[in-house]
Amino acid sequence: MSNLPGAAYRCRNDGDWTMEFVSDGVEKLTGYSAAAFTSRPGLSFASIIHPDDRAGVQRTIAAALANDRHFQLTYRIRCACGTEKWVCEQGALSPHGDGSILEGFMSDFTPIKQADMMVMEQASFLQRARDAIIAMDMHSRITYWNHGAERLYGWSAQDARGKKFCELLCDDLAAYQGAYECTLADGEWSGELTHVRSDGSAVDIDARWTLLAPDDALGAGQKILVIGADISERKHNEAKIFRLAFFDPLTDLPNRANLLDHLRRALLGSARTRKCGALMFCDLDNFKFLNDTQGHAAGDMLLQAVARRLEHCVREADMVARLGGDEFVILIQPLEDTREGAAAQAETVAAKVVAAMAAPFQLGELNYTLSVSVGVATLCGTSDTVESTLRQADAAMYQAKASGRNTFRFHDPAVQAAWSARAQLENGLRRALRNNEFLLHYQPQLDRAGHVIGAEALLRWCQPNGKILYPAEFIRAAEESGLIVDIGRWTLRTACAELARWQSSPETAGLTMSVNVSARQFTEPDFVPMLQRIFEHTEVQPSGLKLELTESLVVSDFTQTANTMATLKRRGLSFSLDDFGTGYSSLAYLRKLPLDQLKIDHSFMRDVLTDQNDASIVRSIIALGDSLGLQVIAEGVETPGQRQFLSDAGCYIYQGFLYQRAMSAEHFTQYARSLH
Repeated sequence: MSNLPGAAYRCRNDGDWTMEFVSDGVEKLTGYSAAAFTSRPGLSFASIIHPDDRAGVQRTIAAALANDRHFQLTYRIRCACGTEKWVCEQGALSPHGDGSILEGFMSDFTPIKQADMMVMEQASFLQRARDAIIAMDMHSRITYWNHGAERLYGWSAQDARGKKFCELLCDDLAAYQGAYECTLADGEWSGELTHVRSDGSAVDIDARWTLLAPDDALGAGQKILVIGADISERKHNEAKIFRLAFFDPLTDLPNRANLLDHLRRALLGSARTRKCGALMFCDLDNFKFLNDTQGHAAGDMLLQAVARRLEHCVREADMVARLGGDEFVILIQPLEDTREGAAAQAETVAAKVVAAMAAPFQLGELNYTLSVSVGVATLCGTSDTVESTLRQADAAMYQAKASGRNTFRFHDPAVQAAWSARAQLENGLRRALRNNEFLLHYQPQLDRAGHVIGAEALLRWCQPNGKILYPAEFIRAAEESGLIVDIGRWTLRTACAELARWQSSPETAGLTMSVNVSARQFTEPDFVPMLQRIFEHTEVQPSGLKLELTESLVVSDFTQTANTMATLKRRGLSFSLDDFGTGYSSLAYLRKLPLDQLKIDHSFMRDVLTDQNDASIVRSIIALGDSLGLQVIAEGVETPGQRQFLSDAGCYIYQGFLYQRAMSAEHFTQYARSLH
């Protein structure tokens, strides 16, 4: 026992606690020899207990022994050299002869007590720290939460301990995960995070994370120490400084410095991706007149209102800036593959800007009308610079003013010429709708016996000079301008009126009318009601109408397309899938859509007798239609050899120049009756 770190003892329960045995370790513990405690009279343990602890020790031991319990307690002693030590004493009373014996063991507790006091001192320091100090384990559970954290976040330590750090504080889990992984990998991480307070408000934090090694002596695993300082006020001040430097205080739009920075970045990105964008200068016409007659307050109100309208004319990725005075700039981000594509996008925005400015502005009691001149320059980082782009857009703006104002112009002569031609074409289409310049021709569709079973209605534009334009020359412009909806409505109304006339004659009553419907029109919310109004007005039987849809429409919005088709199918219409095989053919939608017919595109028929690939595709389409129970019709049939190929492959309905070109309603009716 003398080798144990401490001292074992045995004494009698005789009121004086006469010491019978003390191990030699007592000398190392107290500085007194073992003989000093066992001699008669001898030194007692009670006499070396610190006076402040003596009464408490005696009460604790007496109470424990009175209830036949073991005891364990810590207290201070005074050693022979005058120093103090902490000891831990454990003991128990056991029967012995006619009395009882107390046996126990005393060990040096000073190192542990000092460490504990150091921890308490450090904890007190952490509690007094102004910053939030938090510890969490490897499962993100909070194990320590100081007063600074309570002040910053609003939760008490009792509320926070045991909660997951990421769930309690983190609004952005990706940012938390990044900090966590970096801390594990590097042992530390620092950066800015946004945390959430107990009241739900956000707070900006300058955080420092440190990975703490496990304390094997105390059985504590790895932890992450998080120290966070509130930098919300600093961030707020930084934001104010940034806005003062880069935003116009009147309109809250980006200013010249901001625009130049974004334009430089856009050109660098364009050089890398080879995408094209555009820059637009917008100058308010006669703005000085308002300032001179109504004062600067009215002018400021107008500039603010103009800024808001301009913001509604652009995409979220684009930028509206104010250079100063009445000059605004729009940056169309370089997202297009060609300058032509960028010009088309800029044209859309410029037209919106001109239209938006045309609506009157309410400036207090004043109702004011304004116009704008817009100059457009396309940009590509491989050839343009910040200076050249600004110069070109500015020059184009002056061209717009010279052209009479309230309009827009392109700097690039080729682009301007293309735009002018396009604008002329669109204006012509609007005139054609007003003046009824469109007409329909009908190309017969025949069966294997040579009987006419129907026709496809094909649009023609008869211009005032007598020139006939075909759809390939104007349909794209109609679709991009949105005029295709009005043109499609006219086409359906005219075709249904002609179909009603066929149905009124026994010789043509069984014929079907196929009409192409654009994706833009088919997805219009009022497409079905519009058709119903046409049916009622023309008194046509819908069972004779067949709508030809493109594959791109089916794929772009399958659910809406399927629902609209099902509604119209219940009203007796049938459907043909036009140009089948040229787009996004999918067996999935062929099975799920209420189709009646597949149409083989003329591009496959052109070389079907000489190109094995085209021949294989045509045979496959016919076989697919047959397996799905769909009728198959081929367009572009021009020779007897082509018709024989189709017949041999199992296709028995034809349309093409072998029979007839598209013709007027009168000539078609005569032709159909002749083959009745």
